[in-house]
Amino acid sequence: MAAPMPSAPVAEPQVDEELDELEEIDQPWVTIVWDDPVNLMHYVAFVFQKLFGYSKEKANELMMKVHNEGKAVVSSGGRDTMENDVRRLHAAGLWATMQRGE
Repeated sequence: MAAPMPSAPVAEPQVDEELDELEEIDQPWVTIVWDDPVNLMHYVAFVFQKLFGYSKEKANELMMKVHNEGKAVVSSGGRDTMENDVRRLHAAGLWATMQRGE
């Protein structure tokens, strides 16, 4: 019978610092909803509630910002998440874009 092979030491998982830095850089994206002449204000607030889970008060606050200032930031996070938010807003008929946050 052969002697058992010594097992290789188990390596601790290493954190890829460069990947962490890239993820941090990728975080400050925002989704912006722009004012348009088509959608009614109560519909815009309704969309904010349904897509983002905002309270009626928060949704109305954001809707009024869109109406009065021409735009409002409605979500922030990673680029992929913001791309998805823009797609969902477009599907609901709203004009939305994304950009790096500040």
